[in-house]
Amino acid sequence: MATQDQKNTSTSPAEKELPDTTGTPTPAVVAPRVDRSAGFSTSRIPTDVDAAGTTTIAEGVVAKVAGIAAREVPGVYALGGGGARAFGAIRDVINATDLAQGVKVEVGETQAAADLTIVVEYPAPIQTVANNVRAAVAGAITRLVGLEVVEVNVEVNDVHVPGDDNDHENEESRVS
Repeated sequence: MATQDQKNTSTSPAEKELPDTTGTPTPAVVAPRVDRSAGFSTSRIPTDVDAAGTTTIAEGVVAKVAGIAAREVPGVYALGGGGARAFGAIRDVINATDLAQGVKVEVGETQAAADLTIVVEYPAPIQTVANNVRAAVAGAITRLVGLEVVEVNVEVNDVHVPGDDNDHENEESRVS
């Protein structure tokens, strides 16, 4: 016959959430269901470097990475020429933004080259913005895709002056 002094030390998770009837409060610890560690952790990825196989990265993936990196550079107003931006505005309305707009890439087995067409925001220094775009795109492709970047050509197609977009809408017609 068991005495009341003996306690079972193993408790199930369901028992831990039940109120303690002995009079001593025990906090209920609820662990998250998903491990959301900061950043991309590679601790669970096996490091079997002897595994055979190839990885093929599509040109569209590299173009999208380059487009995202270029858009993040201060002074870049838009990517692409006039026609591409017009179609891009339509795509934006229907929530189908083309992140590779204004970007053309060539991808080899270990190297990549990119050509970008940008519009610079006035009064940003054009040469500085172009150099920053070149560095950002090369860094993103190298870091995220793992390819050596042999060249990044930046074509500045236009300069966007703030207020130009709305000036034509507010003007009165000179003819009746």
